[in-house]
Amino acid sequence: MPIMPDHWIRRMATEHGMIEPFVEAQRREGVISYGLSSYGYDARAAGEFKIFTNVDNAVVDPKAFSEEGFVTRKGDTCIVPPNSFVLTHTVEYFRIPRDVLVICLGKSTYARCGLIVNVTPLEPEWEGQVTIEISNTTPLPARIYANEGICQFLFLKGDSAPDVSYADRAGKYMRQRGVALPRL
Repeated sequence: MPIMPDHWIRRMATEHGMIEPFVEAQRREGVISYGLSSYGYDARAAGEFKIFTNVDNAVVDPKAFSEEGFVTRKGDTCIVPPNSFVLTHTVEYFRIPRDVLVICLGKSTYARCGLIVNVTPLEPEWEGQVTIEISNTTPLPARIYANEGICQFLFLKGDSAPDVSYADRAGKYMRQRGVALPRL
């Protein structure tokens, strides 16, 4: 399962709409870098944030999820409370080819500040904006920036296409836009 290089990512994005909007080169002047890299694509955080708060004493239950545990904010930055997390989504919309699996890693700039990015793999033929969880592992508030790099996606090409893709299964997070909360 080889990792795909920049020229493959560029071709798939520009000819097949795999990433929209697509930034063809790394942008880094005065911002946390985003855009095409040697073997991946650095995506941007959108300016919509769902900040976890325990003001209403909510219980986090993936089978009966309630929005009561979040406050929604829009803006150019977001403060992640200490030992808490924030949900956002990518600016970019992804369309994953049938023979590709995509994994995500957090940006080192944020990791060095104690912020951890978590995204499950993007499965073959999944499409949408990616919901991103950013955990603040520190005892201090931490700032994240909208429209700047938040994570890097790596594209792994399988030897052949799977028998059943995410689209074939009619996955519950297909074609999501904005932050998608847990659903059963």
